[in-house]
Amino acid sequence: MTQTDQKVEIWTDGACKGNPGPGGWGVLLKFGQVEKTLHGGDPLTTNNRMEMMAVIEGLRVLKRSCQVVLHVDSQYVMKGMTEWIHGWKLRGWRTSDKKPVKNADLWQLMDEQVQRHQIEWRWVKGHNGDPGNERADLLANRGVDEARSNAL
Repeated sequence: MTQTDQKVEIWTDGACKGNPGPGGWGVLLKFGQVEKTLHGGDPLTTNNRMEMMAVIEGLRVLKRSCQVVLHVDSQYVMKGMTEWIHGWKLRGWRTSDKKPVKNADLWQLMDEQVQRHQIEWRWVKGHNGDPGNERADLLANRGVDEARSNAL
């Protein structure tokens, strides 16, 4: 079995209570029958940043190059990585109207992680019964709760 024969499914989600406000991210990884969950948070952030952190951390934990089916419920993340990023990179991380790309630090980190793997992007509608997305959402909200507690 080669390294890229390793097929991993990942569900990611971000949450924020207030935007900006305390936020969290959650990840569910499945490799065959093995599952791993991750979560974290930030006491002052935005929902988009937490959606991005979930993808970054989900990919970062993989120790070798894998085939990844990445389930996201964020159009911002999905379009950013499949449509917009190519132009941003060509323009030096500027939008088509010459403004700096918002969250460029995280787009760059995500791009580094994406380059390590073969990614199949799948958009899922959030809060619509997808079991993996529902679990990632619970983990993201756990991250919010921990971020709030740590900020006290």
